[in-house]
Amino acid sequence: MRDQRDIAVVILAAGQGKRMNSDLPKVLHTVGGRPMVRYVIDTVKELAPERVIVITGYQAERVEAVCADAGVEFARQNEQLGTGHAVMQAAPLLADFHGTVVVLNGDVPGLRARTVASFVEHHRNSGAAATVLSAQLADPAGYGRIVRGPDGGLERIVEHRDATPEQRAIREINSGLFCFQADELFSALQRVTRRNAQNEYYLTDVVGMLYAEGKRVAAWRVEDEREVAGVNNPDELESVRRFVQDRP
Repeated sequence: MRDQRDIAVVILAAGQGKRMNSDLPKVLHTVGGRPMVRYVIDTVKELAPERVIVITGYQAERVEAVCADAGVEFARQNEQLGTGHAVMQAAPLLADFHGTVVVLNGDVPGLRARTVASFVEHHRNSGAAATVLSAQLADPAGYGRIVRGPDGGLERIVEHRDATPEQRAIREINSGLFCFQADELFSALQRVTRRNAQNEYYLTDVVGMLYAEGKRVAAWRVEDEREVAGVNNPDELESVRRFVQDRP
């Protein structure tokens, strides 16, 4: 793939994953004998980004040891106060960076490098301040919903716990993979609040804030939703294992 010197990647890997019924950090659960976070690192490395920053928190030393030889940097999220708060921890490392920031979760081992590359290209060609990779799910329960305006364009993302019954009927969801213009991202994060059902700083709020300010925001739908399937419990881990191991 072409060199992407003006891309920085932030991988969210701070969570415990309480529903995994294990004290092992969620991103260290294995698929095909490899920790999930190493799949994600290897995938984004194919883009040859300028920086790859892994956000650690729960058992940070353990996660950092697994990733130590991967050519990445680390930022600590000592309190887990949401996805927006997690990305804030990368701000000091990216203070002089003004390109595209790709944010994704560390528990998506099925994600293909070509999908990320196409997503980044779409974002950059569109001139958007923020773009989210969306997916269409038969059962969207638990996911943030993509709310589109009358013209079909993205307006905001509403987290499941904050969604109205009408919004919960939406089947297009936020995959957790974003592209942002760096300056717009970190400026907006300074204004995100915790006024929501989970009392957390939501990264998704940045999209709505930018839209309200008249900035272009966009959503690009992935063709195969299994690529962006995250892992929150042992059953989902088994599904992801089957997808990764059975695909060509």
